[in-house]
Amino acid sequence: MSVPNINIIDFQHIINGSAEKEVVGIIVRVLGDTPGNILFIFHKEVASNIIELLTGRNEDEFSEMGISVLSEVGNIVSSSYMNSIARLTNLTLIPSVPAMAQDMLGAILATMFIESAQFEDNILDIETNFIGTESNNIGAHFYYVPRPGSLEKILNSLGVI
Repeated sequence: MSVPNINIIDFQHIINGSAEKEVVGIIVRVLGDTPGNILFIFHKEVASNIIELLTGRNEDEFSEMGISVLSEVGNIVSSSYMNSIARLTNLTLIPSVPAMAQDMLGAILATMFIESAQFEDNILDIETNFIGTESNNIGAHFYYVPRPGSLEKILNSLGVI
């Protein structure tokens, strides 16, 4: 796995740039010192590639096994990033059980915002690539959508602000 880009982006940038694309999202609620949500986004074809790489089955429509595979990949990666952030900042971040959604990115984000109360306008975006064989490189976006004050707390702990 590589981390080619880490950015703090405006929520509207995501909505304006790719809200109409169908994606698969793994949602993990973050509890603890910096509450918010993690949204791990794959394009549908990337999600299908992940399932095929891990199970050997090609799925156009995701089975229960496929959903479980994607949820677990999202859980592992999200927990890894949360643990890294926690170690670097000495903050407590606790993940919830992951949930999967398949829809347009804008619809997933809107639903997440409505269900989870108010969030900051800025989002932490970690563009992630999983490295396999040259033909199987797959990428995703890891969005940390913080509640008000959470991103500032992380950045302050890192000495950025």
